[in-house]
Amino acid sequence: MSFWISIIIVIAIVIYFIVMLILQKRAVTILTQDEFIEGYRKAQLIDLREREVYQTGHILGARNLPMSQLNMRIKELRKDKPIYLYCANGIRSGRAALTLKKKGYKDIYMLSGGFKNWSGKIKK
Repeated sequence: MSFWISIIIVIAIVIYFIVMLILQKRAVTILTQDEFIEGYRKAQLIDLREREVYQTGHILGARNLPMSQLNMRIKELRKDKPIYLYCANGIRSGRAALTLKKKGYKDIYMLSGGFKNWSGKIKK
């Protein structure tokens, strides 16, 4: 009996992750580094990593808005300008995009692979 319960739990987890992936793809446009570079200077560039990590190095011009503070500080973001998101590896960016979409933000983009794959200019 516990074997079947384990199988059901695993299937439920897989379904949850598939649904989240589909929802994220609807909420955000994933950009390569070159595509990201083309547009981020005319947008709100948001680093979702925690402040301590942000201070070790971030994309030049990025504003730090940690994912842990997004709900409290969401009004700092303008709805009339595109939002370019990045985090360490792209997972938090997808979740942040879902939150922003639910709050009425429309032009949301994220860096594929996150900051760990960034080879452009950074500020330390």
